[in-house]
Amino acid sequence: MRMKPVLPAVSVAIRREHRLLLVRRGRPPSFGFYAFPGGRVEAGETLEDAARRELAEETGLYVGALSPLVLVRAVGDEFDYDLQVFFGHHVGGEPVANDDAAEAAFFTLAEMETLPILADVLEVGRDLLAEV
Repeated sequence: MRMKPVLPAVSVAIRREHRLLLVRRGRPPSFGFYAFPGGRVEAGETLEDAARRELAEETGLYVGALSPLVLVRAVGDEFDYDLQVFFGHHVGGEPVANDDAAEAAFFTLAEMETLPILADVLEVGRDLLAEV
């Protein structure tokens, strides 16, 4: 069995009060599913720089301090991804879906549980919103 290449990728979990920012994927991978904004790391980028770029490209939002939250192995068709999930607090503005995001909005945990959502995203969401 041929091993697929593993590429670095990032996503950003942004919290605003009792809600987390999600985007509905507008194209593969995970087309139609809700997830944290993110994507591949470009050559020469740090993981944090990639996270900030992807957040801005997909939602038009910028964030203050980011901290690494969890590393997840995401399985893809041609590639697998080592996905570094970052966490930050919303600092202002409303998300606007751009780039490959078909929708961008903040959701409560109860709302997240009704969406077509990636299992890892829901698990992280439960952890981040558990104390709320």
